Amino acid sequence: MTANEGTIGELPGVQEQQTGMEQQWGVKVLRISLTAEGQMLDFRYRVLDAEKAKSLFSRQHKAYLIDEATGARFLVPESPKIGALRTTREPKPDRNYFIIFVNPGRYVKKGNKVTVVIGDFRAEHLVVE
Repeated sequence: MTANEGTIGELPGVQEQQTGMEQQWGVKVLRISLTAEGQMLDFRYRVLDAEKAKSLFSRQHKAYLIDEATGARFLVPESPKIGALRTTREPKPDRNYFIIFVNPGRYVKKGNKVTVVIGDFRAEHLVVE
């Protein structure tokens, strides 16, 4: 699953992290926002280097989101028909991708700081839009 190509607004307060992520993981975080009337969180990122980003697409690496204030963890929903709401195909450079996380009871609110984890990858201190 890919999002539309093009640019999406950049996340405030993550510039320092961006350079390191781009060099190590070959991705640029675009945003994390509430969706589905606040019942889900939409994490958007752009692949810059497909080889470096490959491990983020592995089915062996489960993605989850952490609310930094409480430590609560939120997973990627899975459907028997379509599978997990994240991409596990080969990444392609200069494309935007997304991961959807559940947000039961609208626990995470706009303005909360969260961390997205996929295997060893960590995008920390992301502010929910």
